[in-house]
Amino acid sequence: MTSLQDAADDLFRIAVTERKSTSTSRLRVLADLCVEELEARGLDGVEREAPVPGAGRVKRWDVAWRHGGKYRAALSLKSVLRNLGGTVPNRIDDLIGEAANAQLYSPEIVIGYIVIFNVERDAVSPRHGTTWRELMAGRLSTLSGRAPPSWTTGMIENALLVTVDFGVSSRVLATSQPPETFFDDLVRQVKARNPDAVGDVART
Repeated sequence: MTSLQDAADDLFRIAVTERKSTSTSRLRVLADLCVEELEARGLDGVEREAPVPGAGRVKRWDVAWRHGGKYRAALSLKSVLRNLGGTVPNRIDDLIGEAANAQLYSPEIVIGYIVIFNVERDAVSPRHGTTWRELMAGRLSTLSGRAPPSWTTGMIENALLVTVDFGVSSRVLATSQPPETFFDDLVRQVKARNPDAVGDVART
């Protein structure tokens, strides 16, 4: 079974050791972990780089699950490694935009967001009066928790913040919640919104 440490190690190798921080494969192992966790909970046929329709455009999500010819769940995977003052606000904007695009097309879609955050260069933002990691954690908390009957567009169902230190090597320091809880919640909501898939999730 793939671990978060495996995902962090691979990201460190590509982004830090090989200096390919924009490589499209830098979060490939994290995507593998997500597929394993979702399929272990009964969502067979989970896809990587899935073309999920949206109100504005079709966007490729890192991980997604389809049932009955429609995508019912999608996960976006991000990393925040350096230039925190510019990257953190951009990631927050990305989250809202990606979620809204998919939700305006499929309001019932379940969305998860995972961020690997490198605290090696973390610092206090004078404007916000908190560190960039704390700001990211707070924004993710505020934007999470979307559930019926309040289908707030631009929010997501759940988020997982993975804190790492890439100063010398790859170290996973903490997670905003147990990863098992994160994946349990996403799958619970998928099954609650798609009762015909319960017990028969392998059929798409």
